[in-house]
Amino acid sequence: MNRITLLFIVLLFFSCAEKLMEQPENLIPKEKMVEILRDLAILNAGRTTNVAILHKNDVEPMPYLYAKYDIDSTQFSNSDLYYASIPEEYEDIYAKVEARLETEKEEIEENKRVNDSLKIKAREKKREATGTTDSLP
Repeated sequence: MNRITLLFIVLLFFSCAEKLMEQPENLIPKEKMVEILRDLAILNAGRTTNVAILHKNDVEPMPYLYAKYDIDSTQFSNSDLYYASIPEEYEDIYAKVEARLETEKEEIEENKRVNDSLKIKAREKKREATGTTDSLP
C-alpha cells in the first residue's frame, strides 16, 4: 500500500512539472508584455469611462496596441496563452502591471495636488494685488 501511495505521489509530482505549452517562436518578452497589458488596462478603463473620446479620435484599443508595439494578434494571443500556462510568470506580470498603474496614479494625484495649491496661491496673490477680500474667485 505504501509503495502504491509513493508511486502515485511521484507521478503526481512529475506531472505537475510538465509544461502545458511550448514557448512560441515569437514570444513577446516579459517586460514588453507588462507594457502592453498596462496600456491595455488604461485603454479599457478609458473605453468604459468615456468611449466617446476613443471614438472621436478613432482609437480601437487592440489595433492601436498592435501598431504601437509592432506585434500582431496571433503573437499577442500566443504569448498571453504561454505566460498564462505558467501561473508564477503570469502572476508576476500582472503584479508588475498593477504596481506600474499604482505608481502612475500616485504621480497623477501628486501633480493634481501641486496644481491645486498653485491655483490657490495665484488666487490669493490676485486678491492681494486687487485688494479684494471676497472669498469667491
